[in-house]
Amino acid sequence: MTATIIDGKAFAAGIRARVAEHVTRLKEESGITPGLAVVLVGEDPASAVYVRNKGRQTVEVGMNSYEHKLPAETSEGDLLALIERLNADPAVHGILVQLPLPKHLNADLVINAIDPAKDVDGFHISNVGLLGTGQKAMVPCTPLGCLMMLRDRLGDLSGLDAVVVGRSNIVGKPMAQLLLGDNCTVTIAHSRTKNLAEVCRRADILVAAVGRPGMIPGDWVKPGATVIDVGINRIPAPEKGEGKTRLVGDVDFASAVEVAGAITPVPGGVGPMTIACLLANTLTACCRAHGLTEPEGLTA
Repeated sequence: MTATIIDGKAFAAGIRARVAEHVTRLKEESGITPGLAVVLVGEDPASAVYVRNKGRQTVEVGMNSYEHKLPAETSEGDLLALIERLNADPAVHGILVQLPLPKHLNADLVINAIDPAKDVDGFHISNVGLLGTGQKAMVPCTPLGCLMMLRDRLGDLSGLDAVVVGRSNIVGKPMAQLLLGDNCTVTIAHSRTKNLAEVCRRADILVAAVGRPGMIPGDWVKPGATVIDVGINRIPAPEKGEGKTRLVGDVDFASAVEVAGAITPVPGGVGPMTIACLLANTLTACCRAHGLTEPEGLTA
């Protein structure tokens, strides 16, 4: 058996196209343009590239993009004051503070200063609580993208055994909540789980989000299972030349692709879905702010 490759790039392009269509309709029918504000503190190179990509894709789907680039020495008070202004700005429907922040800033304090209705990252404690109790919430982008791909691949998820390897607040925990909401039987596992291989082997849906390259080999995968690899790990690639690196996931792709029914590659799987779902969340936040019907298929 060779697994079907789940093409995250193509799927994300489809999400962006649907968002753009809704944005055009919003403008024409209501005169409303969704707006996304992204705040970057400091000069972290990876964060700068990510913010630039977010801004470009925001504009491409017809939304307004507001970028706020602050020096690394920005005080907590100044950052919180900016968030307060963005919270009060009716043209801004989504606010995202790029992580990680410089060490002198309290990330939890900053995130929880964002209006929960504009928290398009889904990290505010109110949205975490709403998701955990099965209520309408802003959902973290990466788990939302994973859920969309699973629904597209499998249809009704009811009754399926799902194992999430990883317990982070950003992916593992919200992913488990989303799968529970779709009536899966969910196990959260992690690096200290006893008999982890056996736990993984019973999964119809296996989500790997632990941050360890190649941690899950193919013989841990149930034949025919759907594997969602959230891991993005950079490892040395001497075959490319001295000092070169390559990206790999948490799953050993070469062995897992021979066992799974479907699998996301790294790169090109879950990664492209994150910004696409950020745009979808911004559109959803805009519709909720104006009491308009939310777009179908772009929320949890």
